[in-house]
Amino acid sequence: MNLFDMNGPLMYNLGKLANIFLCNVLFCLFSLPLFTIGAALSALFACMQAIWDEDEDDIMAKQFWNAFKQNFRQGTVLWLLCLLTFVFLGIYYFIVVSMTGTVGRVYRVSFFMMCLIFLFGFQYLFPLQARYRNSIKNTLKNAWLLSVAALPWTVLSILLVAGAVYLSFFMNPNGVSLAVFLWGTLGFGIIAYLNSIFFKKAFQMIDPEKLEAVHEAPSEALFIDEEHRIEKSRYGKAPKAKKKGWR
Repeated sequence: MNLFDMNGPLMYNLGKLANIFLCNVLFCLFSLPLFTIGAALSALFACMQAIWDEDEDDIMAKQFWNAFKQNFRQGTVLWLLCLLTFVFLGIYYFIVVSMTGTVGRVYRVSFFMMCLIFLFGFQYLFPLQARYRNSIKNTLKNAWLLSVAALPWTVLSILLVAGAVYLSFFMNPNGVSLAVFLWGTLGFGIIAYLNSIFFKKAFQMIDPEKLEAVHEAPSEALFIDEEHRIEKSRYGKAPKAKKKGWR
């Protein structure tokens, strides 16, 4: 087989990488107003899920834009709630570090636990928003329930992100410029793509394998789902026939 055959594995994987690169750049651009980061994250995860499903559109930019629009309202609200939590944790931290003695140590432990609990649920907020139609309240609830129910995958996801940040910015402080460039071109997309491996396993608790491509809410699901999303509503295109989708 010709190495550069358009239907060969090399060109196939290069096409995937090109789509990840495009989504990464779009994510950075759409995040610039800052308050739109939630919608941009949801769109990024929707596109990464579609790539894993081999259900990406021929025009990836259009698919990203459709997902961004569909997630704009709820994704923005979720992000603003996260920002409020960041502010609260920041204020709490400055109060805690001023304390001394046993009381100070107790409050430092409580600060660490609050950060850990928040991080657990945060991992799933925008992947859930990207995949399911649900209320903000139920998305928040499901994120934290799923983070505990799928604890091994939650830990692996956090370790992946933490490891990437450490290698990029802390292992070699002199290479910060290169790290910023890599994150701006591929970093966010690659991490979201790899994390989708863990989310795929975790989401099996919500999406039993026996479901059809059009996601009808399963009665045996462990979490609250008002209505499972059809591939078209999240990815901007119709589902493929007899495709099991992201399980």
